[in-house]
Amino acid sequence: MKYASRLSLEGLEPLLAALRTRAGLREKNFGVFYWRSKPYLHFHEDPAGLFADVMMEGAWVRFAVNTPAEREALLGAVDRVVG
Repeated sequence: MKYASRLSLEGLEPLLAALRTRAGLREKNFGVFYWRSKPYLHFHEDPAGLFADVMMEGAWVRFAVNTPAEREALLGAVDRVVG
């Protein structure tokens, strides 16, 4: 699975904008977020769609982000960690 292209990430702009409002998250590169100076969230794409990998309790957890409900689930998980 490859990292998401800029074009794919541009399609997620409302989600990226919401992530940018979370206190403590810093977007180091377009679509790549750090929390507490460590890699925290980035995106991948493959034929099945777009996915976000989020560092949770020392392991990367993958979230699909293809539907509004999936994007809300991602934001909820992020809020539980960075709260």
